[in-house]
Amino acid sequence: MTAGGPALVPREVRAYQGRRAGVVSRFLAAAVDLLVVVVIMVGSWVAWASLLFLLEPVSFRFPTGSVLLGIGAGLTVLVIYLTGAWFMTGRTYGNRLMGLRVVNFRGTRLRLPTALLRAVVYVVFPIGLFWVAVSRENRSLQDVVLRTSVIYDWARRRPTPPAADTPG
Repeated sequence: MTAGGPALVPREVRAYQGRRAGVVSRFLAAAVDLLVVVVIMVGSWVAWASLLFLLEPVSFRFPTGSVLLGIGAGLTVLVIYLTGAWFMTGRTYGNRLMGLRVVNFRGTRLRLPTALLRAVVYVVFPIGLFWVAVSRENRSLQDVVLRTSVIYDWARRRPTPPAADTPG
């Protein structure tokens, strides 16, 4: 069987392969992604503090900043992380752990403008995720507005590139 074929998908989940994901798996994936961004932010702060220490060890003080600046930087990193992941593979680290993939209305990978817009809407209006719980189609508000879907996809395969004529 080819890479990504049915033989690689566990028998217990084959019935769900390609279906839209529910709120629990999507929420857990989002929580993992938030943790990834927190690790990136803490790692960046430690790297900055280390650089400052190396440059001026005698007068070193741990860097401080405003809470607003930290939140803004974190949200920016989250948008960049989500955009890059959804554009390149259709999956964030959390999506990968939960067996999820973000696709456009044709079932292919998102184009860069769509991935960026989805990430911004996702970060600005995260409560939209919970629309999945009441939607008959298991779609968040972001999915409805941008014509995207989050599907179960455990197959290991190269992501399908977006179609050339796919609008934004």
